[in-house]
Order: sequence, then structure tokens, then C-alpha cells
Amino acid sequence: MRKAVFLDRDGVINRTIFRDGKPRAPDSIEDFEFFPGVEAAVTRLRTAGYLIVVVTNQPDVARGWQKRENVDAMNAIVRERLAVDGLKACFHLDSHGCLCRKPLPGMLHEAATELGIDLSASFMVGDRRGDIEAGRAAGCRGNLFILSENLVGGEDPAIFGPTGMFPSLHEAAEWILTQR
Repeated sequence: MRKAVFLDRDGVINRTIFRDGKPRAPDSIEDFEFFPGVEAAVTRLRTAGYLIVVVTNQPDVARGWQKRENVDAMNAIVRERLAVDGLKACFHLDSHGCLCRKPLPGMLHEAATELGIDLSASFMVGDRRGDIEAGRAAGCRGNLFILSENLVGGEDPAIFGPTGMFPSLHEAAEWILTQR
């Protein structure tokens, strides 16, 4: 069994945009911008033996706010620039009742089955409560919260019990690398 780091996309790997005061996935390739240090952090994790799997909710497709082709193009950039081992995307709304949408652990379980991942030796890194809950439900060793620009007047992330809180993926990766 292999160990992995599961990464949320928007707010962890790339910047979000704000629509009506709320953080949303970028609307276009032109708006899709990686945070500084993401590529180096992922390289360090891969070098240390972690598989990298992106797990992302993309409900704006179901809402009609985004075209699936745009999301697929952004995901292709993530695959190319980060050489991820897997990328899972949920295009459903909460009301659809799917098993893949975070906070449910469906995407993590699917990747674990496909790639032979030991979830108890793996980490989930996200910037929303649902990311932390999905990692916990999947049985991940650690569930790390990124204090991103998405924290806009919401609840204190400490109340939903992440293993740690970090200002960026770079710092989260550094912490993961100390957890041998």
C-alpha cells in the first residue's frame, strides 16, 4: 500500500475568484492562477514518496455557472504542471445525493482503490470544512486546513478539528514531511 497527499484544488492549489462576495472556482483559463510555491511543495512531497491526488468539488457546472470544458481545461493544467497521480472531480450539488461530493469520502475511497493507497498513512489538505470532514471520514492520518482567501466571515476552522492549520500548501507540505 502507498501513501498519498490528497489536495483540494480551488483555494489550495490555485486562487479563487469572488462572486457576490463568495469564493468560487475560476471562470476561465485566464483566471486560473497557481499560488506561489505550489509546484515546489508538490515536488517535495512526490520526492518523499507520496502520491498526489487532487479531489475537487465543481458544483458550478451543475448550477450552469461554468462549462464542463473549462473545468476540464483547468484540471489538465493541474495534471500537466503538477504531474499528479490522480484527479477526481465531483460535478454534483448537495441535493443530488452522490457519494463523491465532499464532505463524503467517495473521491478519496475511489482513488485509494485505484492507486493502492493506504488512507491511514495519507493526508488530506483543504481550505473548507468539507475537505477536513472528507479526510476524516476516509480515515486519513491527518487533515490539514489551508488558511486561504476563502475565509470570509465564516466559522473558525479550529472548531471542526483539523490536524493543523497552515497559511499555504508550502507550509502544510513542510509539516507533512516531518511526520515520518
